[in-house]
Amino acid sequence: MGATIITTEDLYDFKIELLDEIKQLLNNQHGQPAKKWLKSPEVRELLGVSPGTLQNLRINGTLPYTKIGGILYYDYQEILEVLEKNRIHNKF
Repeated sequence: MGATIITTEDLYDFKIELLDEIKQLLNNQHGQPAKKWLKSPEVRELLGVSPGTLQNLRINGTLPYTKIGGILYYDYQEILEVLEKNRIHNKF
């Protein structure tokens, strides 16, 4: 086996690639999910609410949903719209 020499430029390129991959992972976690439709457990985690609170949001019409075969689906964009519509701006 021959020895491989790693240069400073190689390390720099590796660092840039690693940072780009970390940024992509963070964007997927904190930005828009990789999918358009979310199931109830994903929405509860996203909003930080209990199953009962999520049910109340459905019942009172705050959060739109689609039901197919007993499974509830929520459109990620509609969740964002509800959050924006209900945003409270404090005046200081």
